[in-house]
Amino acid sequence: MTRAERETSQELERRLSAGAATYACGHYIVRLDELHRHELYTRLAYDRLERKYGVLSALLSESGNNWNQTFYAMLFRTIGDVTNREVFMALSRIVTYRMVLRERMSLHAVESMLVGASGLLANYRDDAYTLALKHDFDYYANKYGITPLDGSQWNLRDIRPANHPLLRLAQLAAFLSSNDFLVDRLLECRTAENVRHLFSAEASDYWYTHYIPTVASAELPKRIGRMKADLLGINLVAQIQYAYGAYTYDDTLRERAISLLEAIPAEENRFMRRWSLYGLRPRNAFDSQALLQLATEYCDRRRCAECPVGRRQMAEARRFRERE
Repeated sequence: MTRAERETSQELERRLSAGAATYACGHYIVRLDELHRHELYTRLAYDRLERKYGVLSALLSESGNNWNQTFYAMLFRTIGDVTNREVFMALSRIVTYRMVLRERMSLHAVESMLVGASGLLANYRDDAYTLALKHDFDYYANKYGITPLDGSQWNLRDIRPANHPLLRLAQLAAFLSSNDFLVDRLLECRTAENVRHLFSAEASDYWYTHYIPTVASAELPKRIGRMKADLLGINLVAQIQYAYGAYTYDDTLRERAISLLEAIPAEENRFMRRWSLYGLRPRNAFDSQALLQLATEYCDRRRCAECPVGRRQMAEARRFRERE
């Protein structure tokens, strides 16, 4: 590459970097034909699956290659909002899958272990139900040597009632108590409806009139909602399928993960809203995961020279100069 060409490439890279904060490459992507856009999305979506596989592999190693405990940890990682991710993960290490499996025939037992170990009940006044949870938690804490978290570790600011950690834990308890052979059931999911059905368990009766303890709400079954179930399909089910397929060299499972992402609606979040300003509207979760990978791994980090979109634009610029 000549000095003039190098300077031109550097200029293009500076221009791309300047537009990274506003995802300006959306102008380029939207002009791609269907074939080349699909090729780009495929590379980005697989990159994202591989990145998440690294996270899951670390959890698998931590669990001593126990896939049930790994799934359990990933379930906790994905059930709440991002700001409480690490606290949910810490809880999954305190109340392990082995403990839950031993007590799963009693929903109240599982709920008392999870809610009690969260430390969150200290933030609220008591009623008959929370006193019963605390009483039973004391028994299981002594039985299994559980030391609860400090309730102050949880972020409760700007949390929607339906996403409150205590309600999520009650939903988790219902899910774990009503299912066994969890990994097998995840591996069999092929459609969005399969995933929604899998996560359709309803929190215990108390939560029918509560989002948080002691504060009554309108009567409403507290199931995991459709949008949250779809997110679990994207970030948990498809990821477990892909990772287990990679671990066992089973291409069928990896292909099933891709098909599942193609069957689940695209996410609706701030990233997709920003891409939509350029006319980019993902058809499904496979497309939205690709755009999320582009946004978080490249645009937000201004890694334009390494980005598949930036590299394409630089290559096209070089070819154009060569024809001049």
